[in-house]
Amino acid sequence: MRDAVATALAVRSSRESARESIAAALERIRAADPAVNAITWVNPDALAQAAALDARIAAGEDPGLLAGVPITVKDHIWLAGAPATNGSRALAAHVPDETAVCVERLIAAGAIVVAKTNNPEFCYRGTTSNDVYGTTRNPRDPSRTAGGSSGGAAASVAAEMVPLAIGTDGGGSIRIPSAFCGVYGLKPTFGLVPKMPGFRGWPTLSVDGPIGASVRDLALALAVMCGPSPADPLSFGGRGDVPSSLVDVSGSAALPLAGLRIAASEDLGIAQVDDDVRDRFRHAVQGLESAGAVVTWAAPAIEDPCPLWDAVALPEGYASEGPLLARFPELVGADAAAIIRAGDVPAARYLDAQHERGGFTRTWLSFFEDHDVLLTPAMPVVAFEADRLAPRSIAGEPVPESFDAWCALALPANLAGTPAVSLPIGTNEDGLPIGLQVTSARGTDWRLLRTCGAIDDVLTRLWPAEPGSSGLRTS
Repeated sequence: MRDAVATALAVRSSRESARESIAAALERIRAADPAVNAITWVNPDALAQAAALDARIAAGEDPGLLAGVPITVKDHIWLAGAPATNGSRALAAHVPDETAVCVERLIAAGAIVVAKTNNPEFCYRGTTSNDVYGTTRNPRDPSRTAGGSSGGAAASVAAEMVPLAIGTDGGGSIRIPSAFCGVYGLKPTFGLVPKMPGFRGWPTLSVDGPIGASVRDLALALAVMCGPSPADPLSFGGRGDVPSSLVDVSGSAALPLAGLRIAASEDLGIAQVDDDVRDRFRHAVQGLESAGAVVTWAAPAIEDPCPLWDAVALPEGYASEGPLLARFPELVGADAAAIIRAGDVPAARYLDAQHERGGFTRTWLSFFEDHDVLLTPAMPVVAFEADRLAPRSIAGEPVPESFDAWCALALPANLAGTPAVSLPIGTNEDGLPIGLQVTSARGTDWRLLRTCGAIDDVLTRLWPAEPGSSGLRTS
């Protein structure tokens, strides 16, 4: 399957019609989804919308940067006229009459939403299963989890249904499934992409962002979605450095590694990591060094971020979903209900956590005064069994099925609001994907993507049949 950039180029040049592109995506969904269960809703108007785009192209109109690109949108994200259940029976009948600004921008740029994708109830878990739509499975191995909470989004790309999906990330929810499914995922700088109108969720932690078939797909999607909107008072930023053409977007994914201040850490000093992930991470770093990159083994001096993240996320979840639980206690799953109730704390405790978060953020951001990017494993494990909420063990140590403490490597980027990308860097002996996380300072998203493009190019040359074994890296 071609990536989104190649698809848009083909449609814009009339080498392929938008209708052909969308019809092919719908057929791929019909063929692949029964084994994966990524899709919650299929757009009945997708072919008509594609035909209308073809008519605009025939009339000489500019069809947009994403002309004819089929995309999926996470169930959690609002699309007017489409169900947005947030994975809960309490919202099974919810159909918003508004569309999130970032999705509006993608549609205005010529993308066509072919489907919506599955997420766990209220996006509370790093796996994807709920009582409305069931369990989403990993296209690389259907006995394994696709990750979460944007598991359906990542699975829709990994199964080659679409080249581009839109998910959310409040505690690794784009990077977890991207790493587990062997695709590319970007958690943007907090506020760079407007996420309203939509569910309240975790307002100071969560962002909307792309999952794609290539680094340049992430750049293409971000170029369209980013920038402030009155609909989201937490959105910010100008568009002066945003690529304005497909040529610019493709070029934005290339940056020489020489001269970059690259830091690397296997575990941030706070996480357990499985041996196969640690070995693959070391191999990737060695590959970059062999290509001329200078890497310093270093990490911010932080403590385990899980307690702090819980102290912020749980009260925000209670404020968002607490009223729904009170109104429909019989329709909220037991796991989600327990998480909601855990956030019923005094306001002073939540504000104290936000104050503590300020110190954490200063430590994390100060690190990027001396380093351009930080490399870590994206996840400490590969995808585990689809019926579990957590891996059985990490590095030989048992893991309780608690509130996603196994996601500790992902949480700092949410607490500090920094951008972070998950890149596929190959597989373990069982063929399960392993991801590399690349993080940088706030507001450096374009430089981060260019760096990731260079890293991806180097590792692709070193491992031509890998990384990720996805077959998605196409131009």
